[in-house]
Amino acid sequence: MTRQRKVILEELRKVDTHPGADEVYAMVRKRLPRISLGTVYRNLEILSETGEIQKLEFGCNLKRFDGIARDHYHIRCLHCDRVIDAPTGFDLIVKHESKTANGFKIIGHRLEFLGICPDCLK
Repeated sequence: MTRQRKVILEELRKVDTHPGADEVYAMVRKRLPRISLGTVYRNLEILSETGEIQKLEFGCNLKRFDGIARDHYHIRCLHCDRVIDAPTGFDLIVKHESKTANGFKIIGHRLEFLGICPDCLK
């Protein structure tokens, strides 16, 4: 793991806000002022591919990153796109009893809860 990748991972794991790549870039620049946005994007992709972080893709252009790599669910505000971890009580048991379904090799699943955050309800 490169120093840049390590700093990106450390900064992402400090927050629970599920930042986008631009926000991660701003956080990392405080420690590595010479890092480029492209380097941050590239390393976020590598970290998600290796299972160190989660890449959350909502819709066509909303991509966020989560420093918690284990499977868990999220709630997204339909007004401001804020993303939070769903409380533990929201966990559902989804068993992968069959390794295939209709010819697909099942490698995982994602579940997103939608709602309106307390700030937007005001």
